[in-house]
Amino acid sequence: MKKSQTYSGIDSLPEGRASDSITEGCLVLEGGAFRGVYTNGVLDALMEADLNFRCTVGVSAGSMNAVNYITGQIGRSARINLRYRHDSRYVGRKAVMKNQGIIGFDFIFGRMPFIPDLDKKRFHNPERKLYAVVTNLDTGKPEYIEKNSGEDFFQVIAASSSMPFVSKPVMIGRHPYLDGGCSCKIPYEWALQQNYEKIIVVRTRPRSYRKPVKPEQKFSPENFVYRDYPKFAASLLASNENYNHQCEELLKLEAQKRIFTIAPSQSIEISRLEGDMEKLGSLYYLGYHDTKQALENLRAYLERKN
Repeated sequence: MKKSQTYSGIDSLPEGRASDSITEGCLVLEGGAFRGVYTNGVLDALMEADLNFRCTVGVSAGSMNAVNYITGQIGRSARINLRYRHDSRYVGRKAVMKNQGIIGFDFIFGRMPFIPDLDKKRFHNPERKLYAVVTNLDTGKPEYIEKNSGEDFFQVIAASSSMPFVSKPVMIGRHPYLDGGCSCKIPYEWALQQNYEKIIVVRTRPRSYRKPVKPEQKFSPENFVYRDYPKFAASLLASNENYNHQCEELLKLEAQKRIFTIAPSQSIEISRLEGDMEKLGSLYYLGYHDTKQALENLRAYLERKN
């Protein structure tokens, strides 16, 4: 039986607009390609609960999800993913032809049938901060670029979300960039350094998940493909170990009530470019309902004096 090209429940997804109220704090969004559909559900539930955080920092798919969060457009991210996943202008041949990478950023940042236009006026509101994490290939280090920095921010998001090995580096100024997750998969440390008192981290893996750590290889694919960028290759090779360290630190910070985490309540069997639309729809609602269940504790965390 041929699988559906769109999610069967597309017409029943939440929709509407978030209020103009602003909640103090920093929202940190992990990436994970189409695991980010979990984050779609989380953000829609937060907007419905009138929790519109002052600052959002996202990496990879997290930066893409953040755009519709700060514009207050409930359901917009989910509708893009659950309607257009199998449109090759978004993922596939046409995307590669136009964007030189697997994701069609020109398509998702343009006008799409059945999808409300992006509220660019609200996007540029200086009262809501948005940072995207990118990895500089020359230095191998993460950089955090704000939406009103003067750079073309949609180009910044494209860089943040361009996966290594399958995407051409994105030029910003005089430097080439790729996926922010190559050097920083969960940018909570940046939020701590910025002295935010309230930090909410949205994961796309359960708290218990850890990545396999590769043994050192002199002739690794990373060193071969990125031989002209040795510092970037080194960051790639260390990324899984660094991610596992971040996971352990997040558990400690959560236990200390320094941060609040929303994470999948069950294992996630979703590939990076998952094509099963019913699985993606279920993942959306997992994020949505996990957040609804966490709201009481989240509000208590926000009200707690540090």
